[in-house]
Amino acid sequence: MFKKIMVPLDGSEVAECVIPYVDGFIEQGQVDAIVFVRVIRPISMATALAATEESNQAFAGELLIKLNENEGERKFLIAEYLSDVVKRLKQNRVKLQTAVLVGKVADSLLHYAENNGIDLILLATHGRSGVSRWVRGSVAERVLRASPIPVLIIRAPAAGSDKQD
Repeated sequence: MFKKIMVPLDGSEVAECVIPYVDGFIEQGQVDAIVFVRVIRPISMATALAATEESNQAFAGELLIKLNENEGERKFLIAEYLSDVVKRLKQNRVKLQTAVLVGKVADSLLHYAENNGIDLILLATHGRSGVSRWVRGSVAERVLRASPIPVLIIRAPAAGSDKQD
């Protein structure tokens, strides 16, 4: 039924609680490809200014240059992390892919899914509620509400209490 599944990961154990479900899809052999995706936020002048104690634009500009030079290294490390996740899985004739995206998390995931033939988005929820959810937002909820593609959300076993944030 589902031929290409997208699995967003953020590097946390909570996000990786979907791995047994991925294994299940692979074992069933009814999926052609699984794409593991990680989104990183772009580095902007606002980020550089926020990182400085004073609004010194010259210093912020230098910091921005340094941060952007490090962005390539960041992407490499994230790609390496995704490759390590793929190595833990049995391939069983399923094509396992990775992608590192840059942008707002929910928007980037939705855009990628719509433009790359994704049939199902499989992601974990941190299970935040109350003020924590309001302050941090919920990527899973935003994806669920905006996606024209089916979304399977797995609640992490340790989720459910704001104390685990």
